[in-house]
Amino acid sequence: MNIAGITDHTLLKPQATEKDIVALCHEAQQHKFATVCVNPTYVQTAAKVLHGTGIGVAAVVGFPLGATFTESKVQEVFMVKAHGGKEVDMVINIGWAKSGNWEAVEQDIVRVVEAAHGCGLLCKVIIETCLLTEEEKKTVAEIVKRAGADYIKTSTGFAGGGATVEDVRNLKAWVGEGVKVKASGAIRTREFALELIEAGAERLGTSAIL
Repeated sequence: MNIAGITDHTLLKPQATEKDIVALCHEAQQHKFATVCVNPTYVQTAAKVLHGTGIGVAAVVGFPLGATFTESKVQEVFMVKAHGGKEVDMVINIGWAKSGNWEAVEQDIVRVVEAAHGCGLLCKVIIETCLLTEEEKKTVAEIVKRAGADYIKTSTGFAGGGATVEDVRNLKAWVGEGVKVKASGAIRTREFALELIEAGAERLGTSAIL
């Protein structure tokens, strides 16, 4: 199993320096990871280092709370594109989900997915599984599927929980073949990574891949 080839080599710490991002990119090039996943202001740096390597640059949008205006998320998508990014990982508005305001949740996701696809970017939707009930996870999964996102992603890694085998298996069952599952958060061993892949994860996000 080529774990490296389906892993987003991730560095989202607020104290990450430009030197750290350059090192991240060199590691990604050495090990042939799928992408590096960085905060938006480092997309240009990463894109320059990785130019011509075939390794993509992903950036988080509305991160890590998801509580920014939809318009702000859309503008972040456009800026990621302008700076050389290839993928965006957006965070849903978790508070709206917990409030049962599903129409607003759906519009938020749809507009970001449309913006990403409209400028040629792949879009992953982070639902923060550790904060949702099973019914809420299922409802969001159905919304993500309708919205036409490329991936549904378990976690930001900033909310005290991460990917679980059960969540990955359930999400894959709910979204079907049209949407892929990205498992992220608290993936620190090869054994656990393989369990998540077996459960249906087709992309991993971790800062501990090395």
